Order: sequence, then C-alpha cells, then structure tokens
Amino acid sequence: MDKAPREMFVGVINPYALTEAITGRTFDWKDAKSYQILEETLEKNYAELFDIKFNSPLYAGLELNSDNTVKALKTEDIKVRATDKLETVNLSTIKTLNDLSGTGVKDLNKVVVKNARLDKGEVKVVLNIPKLNNTFSNKLISPSIRNIIFGMTNANGWTPAGTSWSDRGNFFNDVTEYNDPIQGSVGNCYFIAAIAAIAWADPYTIQHKVRATGTGEADRTNAIQFFTKGGGKDAATRLVEVTDNTIINSSNNPVYCRSNDAAEIWPAVYEKAFAKWITNVNDDKPDISKTAFGDPAKAVAQLTNKTPYYYYTSPRTALDLFGVVRENSMSFKTINPMVAWTYGSGRDYTGSNIVGNHAYTILGWSTFNGKNYIILRNPWGVTEPNGLNSYQGLISFFDGSFWRPINMIGNDGVFALEINAFKYYFEGLAVTK
Repeated sequence: MDKAPREMFVGVINPYALTEAITGRTFDWKDAKSYQILEETLEKNYAELFDIKFNSPLYAGLELNSDNTVKALKTEDIKVRATDKLETVNLSTIKTLNDLSGTGVKDLNKVVVKNARLDKGEVKVVLNIPKLNNTFSNKLISPSIRNIIFGMTNANGWTPAGTSWSDRGNFFNDVTEYNDPIQGSVGNCYFIAAIAAIAWADPYTIQHKVRATGTGEADRTNAIQFFTKGGGKDAATRLVEVTDNTIINSSNNPVYCRSNDAAEIWPAVYEKAFAKWITNVNDDKPDISKTAFGDPAKAVAQLTNKTPYYYYTSPRTALDLFGVVRENSMSFKTINPMVAWTYGSGRDYTGSNIVGNHAYTILGWSTFNGKNYIILRNPWGVTEPNGLNSYQGLISFFDGSFWRPINMIGNDGVFALEINAFKYYFEGLAVTK
C-alpha cells in the first residue's frame, strides 16, 4: 500500500444531470443520440467533454497543473459569460485567412492547427484561436451553470434560483443497492462512488435512522453518522440530522444526487447530510456545491470509520493491481468497499468513454478467454467504454440467491475493464477495511 495523499481533488460534473438542470427538461440518458443534446447544451464536442485539458465545463472550478494533476480555482478566477454574448463571433464575412485579423487575431503564423484533412479535394482545417472562443469552459460559465454548481445562500438557507427543497419520496423503496446512487450536477463523483461501494460491499452500513419531530407523519428527521478522518472535506465526528427534503427544479425533478429507483431518496439524503457535516451548519438547507472535489477512499472511511489503504498504479504491474482486488473479494465480488480514480489528465481519454479526474466504484473481478478484468461502475449510471479492452456480456460471479448478476450489455455505467487498460487509465485504487 502507499501513503495516503495529502489532499485530493477528484471530481467531475455529471453532464447528463447538468444538461437537464440547464434546460429544465429531462431526456433519455441512454439514448444513442443523447450526446448531441450534451454537445449543444454544453458547447463542447462529446469527445472533449471528459478531459480537463480541453477546458471542458464539466470541470468548472478546477484547473490543470503542468504535471497533469488538478487544483481548485479561486472563485474570482471563474468568469460568468454575459447573457448578451454570442457563443462565437460572426465569421460569415471571412473569405481569406488574412480576414481573421479583423476579428483581433494579429499573428496568423502563431495560430495552432487543431486538425487538418483533405476531403474531396478540399483542405479542411480546424484552427485553435482561444481569443475567439467564447464557449463554456472550466473557467467561463453561464449564469445558469453558475447558479447550479455554486448557488447562493440567502436568508432561507442555500437554495439555487429556480429550485426548492421538497420531499420526493421514500428513503428506501426496497433495499440498498449499488446502482441506486446517481451523481447530479455537482462534481462530487468521489462521494457518490463511495456510497455505491458501501452499498455493494457493506450494505448494512446504509441505514435509515429516523425519529419523529412532530405529530404529523411527515414530521421526521434522519440521522447519519460521520467520522472525522482529517484534511479537507472533513469535520468533527458527528451524528448529522437532516429531513427528507432535497433540491428539485420547477419540473419537480432532482438537480443533484438522486436514486436509480424512482421516488427513492436515500442517496440524496446522504449527499445532503455530508454537505451539512463538512460545512458545519445547523440548518436543513446545506450548500450541496461545497461537496465538489475530494477523496473517494476517505469518503468511505468517513461513513464506516475504517481505514483506507491506497494503491497507485504507476509503481505496480497490472497483475499486482488485479491481485489487490482479488484479495478483497470473495466469489469474484468485493467484500470490502473499493474505489478507483483516473488521472487528472495526461491519458488519451478522448473517445475512450473513460472520464478523466473521475471516481469509480470497484465491484469485483473476472476472467474470460485468458484475459483478466476489473469490474467498475460509473456513478453517473451511464457512460462506459466499449471496445477491445472491455467485456460485453452477462457476469454471474456470485451467489445468485442473494447478489444480483451484473449485466455488461447495455449502458448502465457498469463495465469490465481489462487490467492493462485499467493500469493505463487509472491513477489509483483504494480499499477501506
């Protein structure tokens, strides 16, 4: 195992939840053409959404360091695009490259060619001219995005404009399941991956502790225990009480964490309680945006009061990493909560459908046709790699009388990644026990 990191800023916003929050409309996240809605709303090519080196707005609030790690930006470094500004300047009058000088481009010799190709006798060139780029980025966002991912605190507590706090359903609809937690419109994938890991490997930790606060049936509050582990996104050990009320928009749809089961709220209540704990407030409307960016292994420890053990991929072979997962599994399934996280950047995430600076839940391992795989889950509940390094099929690698089989077919965020590909794309993994 390796030394625990001093501080981690793992986090990326769920683009599907953010798009719904911006547009105020729901859409089918699993539809093959959903990427077009993401591109139009977030003003970024789908292939460039999942890597901060392309200045994707999903990383709003973060900045890439020269060593491909990330750091949090100061609030004043994040600019809000004026509502009367166009996405880009009008280029309809450009007839020659020299005409670009009229838009403020002074030295054409220094303009970077992003890509070029010959198409039916025509040379098609894409130029990278940051001066003309007014699209959303990690440092330039719209007022609506700012409202969603930062919000504002007022006399009535933290409530982003156009939203309200409401009781959407039952704490549990049936039982605790690993695929319940779905990340929302804030970059706290590390926490959502953590509660999914606990729900999978240690489900009895997820409890519904509730007490009455009045005479009516709806007069109740939930209690969730957190344990201090030091560093950022932490507070003194405390039993945190929160009601069932969570943030919804004007269409009665969730904005932040939600459950895969309709009208179930336990993941959102856990997110709310975590926000209340780390911000050390006493009101029932904590700032959810403060949960952005953190350490997935420490988040597991904060809920279980166990010790996180970290394993970085660079000094280890793929088989070493595979061995760590196997050591913490039984019948191919993890028995201790495990998480993994990707590099801030520096890997070719473009087109891989693996997300940079993102946290995943490790569910177990398997072997097919002489290849070893690590089973992971994206906390978005969608977006998984498909190709030579992933397995597509049904994996029933545990007692079917209790644990449900995992289906690799379909887009539900669960996938089996070949161990060499895991070592390439992922910076580290951790187990808490």
